Amino acid sequence: MKNKITVFLFLFLGFVAHAQWKPQGDKIKTKWAEQVDPTKTLPEYPRPIMERSRWKNLNGLWNYAIQDFGKTAPSKYDGQILVPFAVESSLSGVMKQVGAEKELWYETNFSIDSNWKGQNILLHFGAVDWKTEVWINDIKVGSHTGGYTPFSFDITPFIKNGKKQKLTVKVWDPSNDGPQPRGKQVKNPEGIWYTPVTGIWQTVWIEPVNAKNITALKTTPDIDQNSISIKADVAGAETGDIIEISVFDGGTEIAKEKAVVGESLDIVLNNPKLWSPETPFLYQTKISLISKNKVVDQVESYFAMRKISSKRDENGIVRMQLNNKDYFQFGPLDQGWWPDGLYTAPTDEALKYDIIKTKELGFNMIRKHVKVEPERWYTHCDQLGILVWQDMPSGDEQPVWQNKKYFEGTELQRSAKSEAIYKKEWKEIMDHLYSYPSIVVWVPFNEAWGQFKTVEITNWTKNYDPSRLTNSSSGGNHFQAGDILDLHNYPGPEMYLYDARRVTVLGEYGGIGLPLEGHLWRTNDNWGYVKFKNENEVTAEYIKYAKILKSFVKSGFSAAVYTQTTDVEGEVNGFMTYDRKVDKMDFKEVNKINTEVINVLNQKNK
Repeated sequence: MKNKITVFLFLFLGFVAHAQWKPQGDKIKTKWAEQVDPTKTLPEYPRPIMERSRWKNLNGLWNYAIQDFGKTAPSKYDGQILVPFAVESSLSGVMKQVGAEKELWYETNFSIDSNWKGQNILLHFGAVDWKTEVWINDIKVGSHTGGYTPFSFDITPFIKNGKKQKLTVKVWDPSNDGPQPRGKQVKNPEGIWYTPVTGIWQTVWIEPVNAKNITALKTTPDIDQNSISIKADVAGAETGDIIEISVFDGGTEIAKEKAVVGESLDIVLNNPKLWSPETPFLYQTKISLISKNKVVDQVESYFAMRKISSKRDENGIVRMQLNNKDYFQFGPLDQGWWPDGLYTAPTDEALKYDIIKTKELGFNMIRKHVKVEPERWYTHCDQLGILVWQDMPSGDEQPVWQNKKYFEGTELQRSAKSEAIYKKEWKEIMDHLYSYPSIVVWVPFNEAWGQFKTVEITNWTKNYDPSRLTNSSSGGNHFQAGDILDLHNYPGPEMYLYDARRVTVLGEYGGIGLPLEGHLWRTNDNWGYVKFKNENEVTAEYIKYAKILKSFVKSGFSAAVYTQTTDVEGEVNGFMTYDRKVDKMDFKEVNKINTEVINVLNQKNK
């Protein structure tokens, strides 16, 4: 009888949650919006590259309030918001703007599982845009700035006896009134600018750990030495504590090594299997923290054996190489926006879908444009086999496009505060994403937007992570720094500059528009570099551009990026509509021509 009551109570609470929440607005939505469950919102483990067996998801319906800046915690809340969807999104159930003059408050209660007794409790936020302050049981436990990286607090000392713990969060996001990295977010979206994203937009969760615990992993492959370097950061370590790493090929353990905490382990692999988009093989690992002959923490992870580099070919052209072979990288500009969730995909299936479709189109790369995705997105890329160029989200002053000075060596004079924000957040993004093997290129600047001290920033990026290539300034205001000269040209491909000392790439082109009624964010004022009327016309134009690109591959391009994966708000130049319900080109024909473009370089390596 007790079990029946429990099941009934669970179903009743689920019904109540559904009744309290519904998507807002009349904008288009993806098919996954219907699958969003406020009692089980984005339930997947949020950090797959460092996984523990015990954790608890705090996503769901929280109380929220939007108040004037500088006010104390609200005595009464405005209603409920579905975390982790930004307050401006439909799926939040709120769909209201905030702005620099207001602050967004959240409140929820959670419980600690009884079998976590004696453990330290870590509270994790996947990402919150932009400045976050956190209270547990009315005690402020910490703060964080930055909209794109995770942060956590050890909340153990502030846990009360009893079942319910109170969590309060305050967020301030100045949007384009501030100098902080924000990507395409603006207060008044139009054209290529989109809706602001304020507050929690990735999973919130807790996990129990011992006082001694593994806090981060850093993996660096070296295929030339057949080795993988793995370093574990540990909290609370003492002299004599040991890290043990086991490496698995499928279910078979192929290596096991130990080292004192603080030392990296360089594990040699016999005849390693190399990772590529064609064969995305991942080794699994188990990392154990041993203290006084007892395992006090253990996480599961993975790595790939792959190398990204550049080398001059037999014709004197500097080419990108993957695993020491010339390899043409070709993919879409992917902005990662959703009509229903904005920065946040409605489900994990949706998050993975765009990558699957990119592979279906015959691409081997994605340029992740001025946004950082949740960690699961990068794991999907690792597993499915897709190379990633990772942009730094742009911020501060936008260039005046008609003013040529922005593309002739004149850099933005940022304030000291703005420079410090950029450097802090760029380092955090690189640290956060370092161990994901799919990422092969860092892109600090895009089209002169917020571009400052280019040579210094580029050299720092390259020195901080010499295992990847650095694309200094994608599409403009070029300096002799980094590994890549990156040209943008719309609509068709053009090689109007060439660098004999660096890799030359076409970092953006295309933008072929096709507005489809019933799948538009706006009924009018939709934008594309060129527009056509149907799938056949758009596909024909795409193939025309791809044939031009083939000739440029022979003469010097080593990569190309087509704009773009999906329509985004007022932009209608995607391979798919914004709601992902219609493929706007003939994907089989696109795959065929894309394969031809890639094989101009890659066929000699087969």
